[in-house]
Formats: sequence, structure tokens, C-alpha cells
Amino acid sequence: MSKGLMSVAALAIVLAGCSSRGALDEDIPSAAEANAVSAAEAQAAAEAEAANLAGSESGNLDGELVASGTGGSTGFPDGFMPREAIFDPDSTLAQRIFYFDFNQDTIDSQYIDAISDHGRYLATYPDATVRLEGHADERGTREYNIALGERRAQAIKRLIMLQGASYNQVITLSFGEEQPAVLGQTEAAWAQNRRVELIYE
Repeated sequence: MSKGLMSVAALAIVLAGCSSRGALDEDIPSAAEANAVSAAEAQAAAEAEAANLAGSESGNLDGELVASGTGGSTGFPDGFMPREAIFDPDSTLAQRIFYFDFNQDTIDSQYIDAISDHGRYLATYPDATVRLEGHADERGTREYNIALGERRAQAIKRLIMLQGASYNQVITLSFGEEQPAVLGQTEAAWAQNRRVELIYE
């Protein structure tokens, strides 16, 4: 092989290598692209979770009310809630204790209207905040009951936020079995202790 021909061959090999590396570099996303993909995936996951929550609730509970989002208030004409409604003992907002079945964090369908109205009220008045205090009966370990009380509070928070309230308007905490509403070891006493209380601040 002549010296000139060898040079041409060597140059072709180098160019082929550069071309191949360029293709690989194009396949590796930059940090900004990776962040954008992660953000898009997180948003899609959040939307899917919200859709699943709304779908399951609409199937198991009051579908029309939950699916309607901020519409369909049951306690106020035309869905309008005056600010002083929070002090009205005859409004749905007067109900602020919600009970749960044994070892469950599923919201009973009878409470959907009232909880949704709390969510609409918070959405209407963004300066209003509420604290959700979760409780459990005395059965189970202390650690388990703390977690169960938190799950119950979080279940109500999700429903409130579906009505348009913001994340920062709703604070959750759990007392587990530490603050029973009723003392005693009967089913009636335990039933009153399995609850979430809404405390407006």
C-alpha cells in the first residue's frame, strides 16, 4: 500500500470514530434535558394519582359531587359561601369531626358533602387555614396508630384539595391513640375515637 493511500485510510478511520462518538453523545441527554424529563414524569404521576383518586371516589362515593370539582355545593345557594359561613351552626361547615371504620382510612360516603364544602370554603378564601388532627382507637401499637391517624388526616386533605384548596392551607398531624374523645373499652367508645377533627386557625 502506498504512503498516500495509507494516509487516506487512516483519516477515514479517524473520521469514522468521530462520527460514532458524535452519535453516542447525542444519545446522552444533558442535565437540563434530564431535569425536564424528570419534571414531566413527576407531573404526569401527580395527574395520574389525582385522576385515580377522583375516579375511585366517583365510583365508590358521590360521583357527581366529586367529579364536579369546585361546583355542586350542597350547603349554600349557587355554591357561594360567605366568609361568616364558617361560624354558621346550620351549615355543612359546622360538621368538623369525621369518623372512620376500624383499621380503615377510607372516607365514609356520608361525609363527602361536608368535607367537599370545607374544601370549597378554603378555595374561596385563600387566607383561611385548617389543621386536620387524626386519631385512632387504643387497639394496635402506638406507632401503628400514629401512622393510621396520619393516613386518615391525609385522606381528608386530598379530598379538600380536590375542591381547589391549596396545599399550604391544610396542615395534618396525628395523635394516634393519645387523645381519645371517649374513655372506655367498648365498641361505642372506640368508634368515637377513630376520627379526624378539623380545626380552623
